Amino acid sequence: MIFFCGDVHGQFGHVISAVQQHRPDAIVLLGDLQAPQPLETVLADIIDLTEVWFIHGNHDTDGTRDYCNLWDSGMSDRNLHGRVVEIAGVRIAGLGGIFRGHIWMPPNNPVYASPAHYLQHCGKANQWRGGLPRKQRSSIFYADYQALAHEKADIMVTHEAPSCHPWGFSVLDRLGQSMGIQKSFHGHQHDSLNYREHDARLGFKAYGVALRAIMDENGNTISTWEDPA
Repeated sequence: MIFFCGDVHGQFGHVISAVQQHRPDAIVLLGDLQAPQPLETVLADIIDLTEVWFIHGNHDTDGTRDYCNLWDSGMSDRNLHGRVVEIAGVRIAGLGGIFRGHIWMPPNNPVYASPAHYLQHCGKANQWRGGLPRKQRSSIFYADYQALAHEKADIMVTHEAPSCHPWGFSVLDRLGQSMGIQKSFHGHQHDSLNYREHDARLGFKAYGVALRAIMDENGNTISTWEDPA
């Protein structure tokens, strides 16, 4: 069984508890981790109990700590962004980050198709660590999208939502369709709407995983989170 975890925004206790209780084969964090320490340190109690995978969200490039605790961590190779990995016998495709207007905001055409294209125009003073500005490292570039479109997968995980969400994107519908997926899971919106009326149109079952909620690969809710305030 695979668990899909909605945006945790720095709070991992419920994820650790769920893994210890249910012992899933793997977990996939759907972005906006904002790990307060390197990810392998935060999840040290469960690393030996399950496979840990993730995609990044827009807030994972908010600050240097947010970024470094993912991309410089000992688990940086577990980022599913831009690739398909077989996890617990299931092919999972990942597309992390969000659409941004000055990079690519569908349905408009991309302003910059790739990171290399953006770097040609952003100015050296705006670069970070000799490459993309930190914030833009969570922007979706058309090149990453197009590369995935040529792959095949069973499940697609994204931070952004497909068009079944009021703030979703039809390009993600088409991406899932081109890969032949059966299901998709997304975070970012902090809600879990019922998308079943869209199944036939999409050609796959989509699921939104709410803020700090956990869902299994069949769309069953494992746990939810309520704001203590």
